[in-house]
Amino acid sequence: MRKSSIFYSITFIFFLASISIFLAFLWLMEFDKQNYTNELNTKYSIVARATLFHLNNFITQDELDEQVKDYKMTEVTDKEHKEKVLENASVLEEIEAKIGNSAILIYEKRHYLKIAHKDSTLLLRDDDYQPYRYHVIRVIFATIFIVLLIIYIFIIRKLRPLRKLKSEIDKFARGDLDDMVEATFGNDEISEVSTAFYSAVSQIKALNHSRQLFLRNIMHELKTPITKGLITVEMLEESKYKNRLIDVFYKLETMINEFASIERLTSGIGLTSVSDHPLLEITQEAIDLAMVEPKNITLNIDPEIVLNVDFKLFATAIKNMIDNGIKYSLDHHIKVIADEKSIRFINYANPLTYPLEHYLEPFVQGSNSIKSLGLGLYIVDNIVKAHNLTLKYRHQNGYNVFCFEPLENIIDKKESLEGDCDV
Repeated sequence: MRKSSIFYSITFIFFLASISIFLAFLWLMEFDKQNYTNELNTKYSIVARATLFHLNNFITQDELDEQVKDYKMTEVTDKEHKEKVLENASVLEEIEAKIGNSAILIYEKRHYLKIAHKDSTLLLRDDDYQPYRYHVIRVIFATIFIVLLIIYIFIIRKLRPLRKLKSEIDKFARGDLDDMVEATFGNDEISEVSTAFYSAVSQIKALNHSRQLFLRNIMHELKTPITKGLITVEMLEESKYKNRLIDVFYKLETMINEFASIERLTSGIGLTSVSDHPLLEITQEAIDLAMVEPKNITLNIDPEIVLNVDFKLFATAIKNMIDNGIKYSLDHHIKVIADEKSIRFINYANPLTYPLEHYLEPFVQGSNSIKSLGLGLYIVDNIVKAHNLTLKYRHQNGYNVFCFEPLENIIDKKESLEGDCDV
């Protein structure tokens, strides 16, 4: 149980309350016992003083009876029992005075009052005495503790569904929507929250399913005419128009594959085929996908760099960066520079009109909307995030610089340097 959890806090409060009540009862018991003892001493003092006054003829028998009538004190007349008490009793308190002596005795859990006057000794038994009742205090404490314990168990049981709800929320955060189950436990507020949460999850699952079905149907329907178009074009005579048409159809097929890639990432499937690949090999695949002229690209990549990535997805990200870099550059050229710090895509171009975050939204286009479908950087950003990288941008000395960093997150080498998005 984490110390920051509500269950830990409630348990801590319960123990603190229990200890506080225990200490309070100890103090109360001691205080009450002291008061009880003082009451007994006061009672015996009144009886002893009145009796001594009577023995010294200061008051009459009637006056004595009037003063002690509220106290059940009986004289012990049995000589044998009297001697046994006087010999074996423990003295709790003894008072000496000129008119006589008195002492409070305890024998066999009973209180006696010994009054000595001259050569005579009077022994009175307290018929109203009751030992201090510790068990009463203990019963009261036990009752309060049990009630507190029942309250604690009740609260913990009412809050226990929060753990199940948190587990379901964790599944939701990981994208495991299919593994989630409804966590309804009753009619209280927690159950209502759980029901509302599961209802929202069910709607999200339905929307995701509809979106995936819609995208897959579109991709399936688009691939059919593309395939027919490629077959038809192959029947044409060789010409520059034929090659252009072929490039267009391949471009359309590439775009559909990009739709499939982004659908995988956004639907929570994530990376399914991660392995080690040389960065140079991935970049060459990206260039082939982009179908650009070699003269438009300058590569400066450390051939020893090996990345632990999803080959197709990462190649798609690099392809989109190359494609956008050439489209928006003023000289139709892009540099791809990679080392152990980062992968940088550099082109001579005007700075972005808006912050980078603006272009990471789907279907956001730059000033030249004819050249963009608005998904390029959106796809790139999702892919690099899936690989625990960050897409960064800066404009420096007339050049736009986009980079993936920190590369050591996925690099398959022991050395690692701090990334810096520089030209």
